[in-house]
Formats: sequence, C-alpha cells, structure tokens
Amino acid sequence: MSKADVRARIETLREALTEHNHNYYVLDQPAIPDAEYDRLFQELLALEQANPDLQSSDSPTLRVGGEALAAFDEVAHLVPMLSLDNVFDEQALRDFEQRIKTRLGTDQPIEFACEPKLDGIALSLLYRDGVLVRGATRGDGRKGEDITRNVKTIASVPLRLRGSGWPEELEVRGEVYMPRAGFAAMNDAARARGEKVFVNPRNAAAGSLRQLDSRITASRPLELGVYGVAIRGDNSPCRKHSENLALLAEWGFRVSAELQTVMGAEGCLGYYEYLLNKRDQLAYDIDGIVFKVDDISLQQTLGFVSRAPRWAVAHKFPAQEELTLLQDVEFQVGRTGAITPVARLEPVFVGGVTVSNATLHNVDEIRRLDARIGDTVIVRRAGDVIPQIVQVVLDRRPSGAQEIIMPATCPVCGSDAERVEGEAVTRCTAGLICAAQRGEAIKHFASRKAMDIEGLGDKLVDVLVEKELIRHPGELYALDAQTLAGLDRMGTKSAANLVDALEKSKATSLPAFIYALGIREVGEATALNLARHFGSLEAVMAADSEALLAVPDVGPIVAAHIEHFFAEPHNREVVESLRAAGVHWPDIELPDSAAQPLAGQTWVVTGTLESMTRDDAKAALQALGAKVAGSVSAKTHCLVAGPGAGSKLAKAEKLGIEIIDEDEFIKRLERS
Repeated sequence: MSKADVRARIETLREALTEHNHNYYVLDQPAIPDAEYDRLFQELLALEQANPDLQSSDSPTLRVGGEALAAFDEVAHLVPMLSLDNVFDEQALRDFEQRIKTRLGTDQPIEFACEPKLDGIALSLLYRDGVLVRGATRGDGRKGEDITRNVKTIASVPLRLRGSGWPEELEVRGEVYMPRAGFAAMNDAARARGEKVFVNPRNAAAGSLRQLDSRITASRPLELGVYGVAIRGDNSPCRKHSENLALLAEWGFRVSAELQTVMGAEGCLGYYEYLLNKRDQLAYDIDGIVFKVDDISLQQTLGFVSRAPRWAVAHKFPAQEELTLLQDVEFQVGRTGAITPVARLEPVFVGGVTVSNATLHNVDEIRRLDARIGDTVIVRRAGDVIPQIVQVVLDRRPSGAQEIIMPATCPVCGSDAERVEGEAVTRCTAGLICAAQRGEAIKHFASRKAMDIEGLGDKLVDVLVEKELIRHPGELYALDAQTLAGLDRMGTKSAANLVDALEKSKATSLPAFIYALGIREVGEATALNLARHFGSLEAVMAADSEALLAVPDVGPIVAAHIEHFFAEPHNREVVESLRAAGVHWPDIELPDSAAQPLAGQTWVVTGTLESMTRDDAKAALQALGAKVAGSVSAKTHCLVAGPGAGSKLAKAEKLGIEIIDEDEFIKRLERS
C-alpha cells in the first residue's frame, strides 16, 4: 500500500470511527456490532503505529490513554467558570424572577431554559478550527488544571466537531458524570477484587477525571453532558441559550433530552415538579435544576455579581446524603434465613424523607466500612433505594465506639447461626421452625415436587401462618376440616379436599421427603443422590461431612449445609413430628458393589436417542453406579452420542474421551 493509500485509509477509518462513536455514545443508536467497531479500531491503530508521521491529535485511538504524567499543568480559562446561586423553595424562585424583572424594567414573564443539574465535575473544552485542543477543570473559576489527555478518553467528547459553521475558537462548558449502571458495575468489580469502592457516582467521576495516568481514566465509564458555551462579548452562536444547545447537539455533543423552555417562575416550578418525580428514573444522578434566562442579550444586560451570574440559578433537590449518628445495630432474619445487620440511626431528613434505619448488608460490609456503634456516618437514600451507610467519618469517632459483632445464634428462634466459608451472609440453620422463615419453609414443603399437597397454595399458607395455626410443616397434619372451613374463602368442600390431600401426601418417597425439608442447596437431584447413596433417612441424618462428600454432586459447602441442618435439635424434632403424624416412605435397597460396575465413573449423554429418552439413559447409568454430568470435561469417562450431538461431541473428540453410539450403549447396559 502506497503512502497516499495509507493516508486515505487512515482518514476513512477515522471518519468512520468518529461517526460510530457519535452514534453509540451520544445518540445511543449503534449502527454496527461491537466486534466490527473493534476490527476498524485495531486496523487504524496498527496503521498509525506503523506510520507515526500520520498521527493526529483528533484520532479516535487517543481515547485509550497514554503514559502517566508527573502532574497537571495550570491553565487560564478564556471566560471565568463561575458558580451558581442556589434556591431551595418556591418563594426564593419567585424572588429570583422578580429581581430579574426589576433590573430589566419589565412586568412581563421571563422565558427560562430549564435543564437538569448533573451531579458531576465541571469541565471546559476548547476547540480551535473544530479540533479539541484543551480540556480543563473548573479549579478556582479563573484557572484550572489541564486534563486534555484524560478528556480525550471519554467517548462522548468529540475530538473533532461534526457538521459546519462553528467559530474558529469555541469554548464549551459541560459536566463529566458517571451513569448509575456504570458506577454500580465498577464498584461490584472492585468489591470482588477486594479493593476500595467509591461512595457515590460524583466522587467516582472526580477521582477518575483527575488521574495522572490517562489509561485509568479510559477504563472508567465516564460521560459528558454539555450545558453551554463560554460567551465573550457578542460571540454567541445563537441569540438564545436553548438554540446554542441545539447547535452543540448538531456539532456532536450530548445535550440533555430533558431540556425545556418555560415562561416565568410558575413554569419553572412546574418543571421542577416534573423532573423531581422523574429523578429516580434517570440513568444518572442529578441534584437539582438550573434555570437560565434564555435570551442571550438579556443575560448580557443582567450581567454578573462577584461569583455568579444574575440570570441563572440552581433550584436544589432534597439532599440524598446526610450526616447522622449510628446509635445501635439490630439483626433481622429474612424469609431465607439470612441474618442482616440493620443500623438504628439518629433520625435525619434525607432524600425527601426522615430516615432512622439503614441496612449494613453483612459482616463484610461492616468490615469494609469499619463501622461501629457511636460513629458519625454518611447515610444515602436515592429514590426508592433502601437507605444505606456509605461512609464513616473516622475523625469524629468517639473513644467508646463499640465494635459490631454478628450473633452466634438466630435472634428470632435461638438456633445456631452459620456463615459458610466463602459466603458473605450469615444464616439461621433452623429452616423448619424459625418464625421468620416458616412461611417459605411450609410453601416449599407443600410444593408439587416435594410433598405435593394439592390445594395448599401460597396465599392459604400465609393465612395459616398469620393466624398461628401452623408453626412448622409437622403441624399441617393436625389441621382439621372444621378449622379450615372457618377461614376466609374456604368452604366446607374445599376444607375437606385439603384434608384428603394432606392424608394422601403422607405416602411419599425418600428423595421427595429429603427435598421437602428445604435444606440449603439440596435440590431434587441432590436429594435423589442422597437417598440412593444412603438408602434411609436415618443414615442421611447420621452422616458426617466425610460420608456426605462420597455422594455424587455433593461438595464441601452442600455437605456442611446438610450436616448443620440435622445437627440442629429443632429440625430433628420436626422430622420426628412428621413421622409421628404418619408421613412414611419405603427405604431404598442399596446395591452391592458388584451390581455397580460403573461406580466412580462420570458419563455424559448427548444428542437424540431412539430406543429410550435421555432421562431413561441417565437413570440406567446411575443404577450402575455412574455419575451423569451435563458437560464434558477431562474427568469424563465416556460420552454417549446420539444424532444431533454438537459441541459436547467436539469437545470429547478434542480431549480424547471414549465416544460410543446408542447401539454400543445398549450392548454395554445388557452386559452389565
């Protein structure tokens, strides 16, 4: 490829990638798959690396960041980046409009541009001849830090303006923020790595934007929303602020979709209520609304006071974070047995409501926060999100602050509390008798794949629990038709049918009964394996971890759950009450080792079998002692492949695993 061809290809790629960036990050309308974008990007990157003399300051490849800086340079803003005055109630907003009308000598309503006040970091972008030459922080309003390299990594910042008609020199003002979804994903990833997490999206955006290593900035999910141009004299592109924003959108910037113009303070108040109600549905945090006189000539007439324009004001929303005192911690037990620490707070008004409780989630979160009783804490409430403590103010910690210790027993029923290694949640082990869990335990016990008690639906269980007619599954069998008929929406016939269904359910199977007990992580397949391995419930209840680990599909965590469940006296009492009520099942005769020639082997069945179903094949293999897995691995002994076998067959071939067809499979079953 000649130099001219390389130059032409580079320009074509830059134009294409710039267009796709705009479609994806500004318009939210991607035109090509991510994989195709990556291919174009890598092609451009390779061409630029091979031809450094053709590198350009507005190339899309600069968004990936470069070597770290020692420090940021200080730069002067062409037009000072001033602050805004705030109002917090309706009367203050009306007073703001009246001051404007008085200064302008008019009694006519003022037209205002209304837009969300993004909760981020203010940014100035300087373009010359349509190319980004500088990005700077607000700083003290007159001087800021040059963060151009970091700014170029933000995908929604145009490196070159789109369209035409822009002035030779253009300074654009905006706010860098982090969308909620990106913030949550970034914190989840940091938490999984055991790293420090950010308190809120604004702090995350600020910390990301001022990284000396622009590669770190490039890895963070930052966005830019613009809110105006810096006007010197009569250089405004349009005569109205709202028209300037529309023009910025044409030039490639992200402008708020919530931008509106209204007449007078009453129009502003209507917009305030509209956006306050919509606040929690937005994809990003806002802390209020900015109202600006829309007419640029009126803005210039009104001018500025020392630190703020007279023609604009921020109407702040109720704060979403406040300081308060952590007075105590109580422990609540959820329907699944999870024991959750809940902070009792000195009441504080935050997010539009008075908050006196906040979740602490689990012991890992308590340790991460280093929270103690008596601490001053920052509590956050955003929309309908449960209030949570996001930070401890350590320099206000009193000398007598008490460490928070998770309980060793359930605060509801007194049974042992268990925290399995590798899990964050502490749980009550008394699933059958704990008052906090009894409703869910009984619903599971009665379900179709467990005891299959027809007519005992979830709503009826809720009523029975609420009226304290049953406290655990064993008491179901003491219910009589007269008691049931007295309940709402339960006639004589329905009550009699349920009593009959309860009686019928007494005859069950060992796997179904084990599953019905609701032991954590013991599903149908594991219950079946336990029954087939031990043969009787007494043997399962007596098994220790070592014996349980010999059961197919039972690992250390499941073994611990089973052992803890049957070690709890309350659970044993419920099992005995069920047997005393007449619940029964036949034990399973254990085959001798000679009858299980496939013991210790793992088989996989894939494709379509003609003479039997795959479930029949699985049952036949398990009867011979084999473990039947759902995927092929290096531990697989043999793959039974019928017509239509796909990726499992290919993987088995790659790993050199024995593969047999249905005819050979049937022959081996007959020989066994």
